[in-house]
Amino acid sequence: MRFLPVSLTTLTVELADLDETLALFASLEADPVEGITDMVPAARTLMIRFQPEKLTAETLAARIVTRDLSARIAPSDKLVEIPVRYDGEDLADVAGLTGLSVEEVIRRHTDSEFTVAFCGFAPGFGYLVGGDPALQVPRRQSPRTKIPAGSVALAGAFSGVYPQASPGGWQIIGTTPEQMWDLSRDPPALFQPGYRVRFFDLAKKTAPVVQATAIAPEIQAADTAADSVTLRVLATPMPALFQDLGRFGQTGQGVSASGALDQAALKAANRVVGNTAGMPCLEIILGGFSFEISGRAVISLTGAPCPVSIRDMSGRTTSASTYHPIALEAGDIVTLGHTPIGMRSYLAVRGGFAVRPVLGSASTDTLAVVGPDPVTAGTVLTVNSETRGLSAVSLDETPAFDHPASGEIVTLDVIMGPRSDWFTEVGLATLSEQLWTVTPQSNRVGIRLAGEQALERRDKAELPSEGTATGAIQVPHSGQPVLFLADHPLTGGYPVIGTVAEYHLDLAGQIPVNARIRFRPVTTFADIQPSKG
Repeated sequence: MRFLPVSLTTLTVELADLDETLALFASLEADPVEGITDMVPAARTLMIRFQPEKLTAETLAARIVTRDLSARIAPSDKLVEIPVRYDGEDLADVAGLTGLSVEEVIRRHTDSEFTVAFCGFAPGFGYLVGGDPALQVPRRQSPRTKIPAGSVALAGAFSGVYPQASPGGWQIIGTTPEQMWDLSRDPPALFQPGYRVRFFDLAKKTAPVVQATAIAPEIQAADTAADSVTLRVLATPMPALFQDLGRFGQTGQGVSASGALDQAALKAANRVVGNTAGMPCLEIILGGFSFEISGRAVISLTGAPCPVSIRDMSGRTTSASTYHPIALEAGDIVTLGHTPIGMRSYLAVRGGFAVRPVLGSASTDTLAVVGPDPVTAGTVLTVNSETRGLSAVSLDETPAFDHPASGEIVTLDVIMGPRSDWFTEVGLATLSEQLWTVTPQSNRVGIRLAGEQALERRDKAELPSEGTATGAIQVPHSGQPVLFLADHPLTGGYPVIGTVAEYHLDLAGQIPVNARIRFRPVTTFADIQPSKG
């Protein structure tokens, strides 16, 4: 085993192969170590998040290193059959790479029985192992920006099916009409770790017709009283998103935590109106948001500062301050101006929004497309009428940091690892010595960065997919890094040179386009050594 640092609360265990990874994962699930909060298995690594107040990385490594890795996971009795139209645009390329005919590629794929080893990348994306070794092909040199949902693909020793349209670098050999991810199912992911999977050719066998079960359409608002106060959204230049502290315990289905990018601001917004700290708020990008309220309410706005104006029913306009409670009356129209600094503001209302959680959270994950719908002009939001559990409003909230402006330099502390050793000394120096510009392609998935000099790798070897943490600085072949934010994919196939320290993640979520980032390593990369005694 090799223990690699990821962040102050996360490490990666590197093992010999997938069998050892799954054996360790099963061992830790059967006999848990107190303080472990989450685990993400991958091709030959297990990423483990832990509570630093309960154990150190060295202590955790010591408790893992003695585990028996000889056990093999018993195959599941659950078999999933997937119909495929073998019409993928890379099918001929796969035949060329393997030296087989197209017909032989199809035959070997349908003759194989696969097992879902683990889930990652996107909700419902299962990494399937056990296929014919002759079908092992590398990822595409240049990943596609969009692969259609239902694409059946190969990469290395894995086969898989893309649950939704997304970027990807796997070789597409066909498509399936099966819905791999469906929130009306329990569980939503068709592939679960351990399931057996077989593919069959629709050109030779007709898929059975399954009568769909009628399911009531999902509604965004939870059950509310008829006389509840509502907010009618009048304008939002960019869709606002419901966010809370995140969605946990769903990594087995390939679902990451998501949640507010500036969690301190979300908590402050709730405290200002007397809510519990983790209640859902609206995350608003760059201001411009406007709404009319139907009744008496108390709201707050935190995070990136912006002018707040309130026009009452008589036409009189007043101003209000962020980080303070704002009392509203029926008919008031609230308008937020543009944020001169920072990126995201958080709107809370006393009592909370009546929004139905999805998989245990009201956070909207933009990559996974999980959670409440984005809030746009015309949306009507309901305020909870239940007042139990509320406390007094807080009058002494302040921003946790100075918000950055476009063009400014923001310094972020970095924990080096887990793949710092994949980069040359020049590449490591470039990370911290060069300023990185935030590009307009940035979003909640990650901040795309541009620098004059690319990060130089030692070679162009492929990295088997492994777990990624929020704050990971992943480096694709271009050498221009991406700083992963809350909606990042659960696993990734490019090396992570370092990870932004947890205490700077809120600041990272507020960095606007055209600001520049200076990465400041606060550790030197080295394997974690298990403690003795």
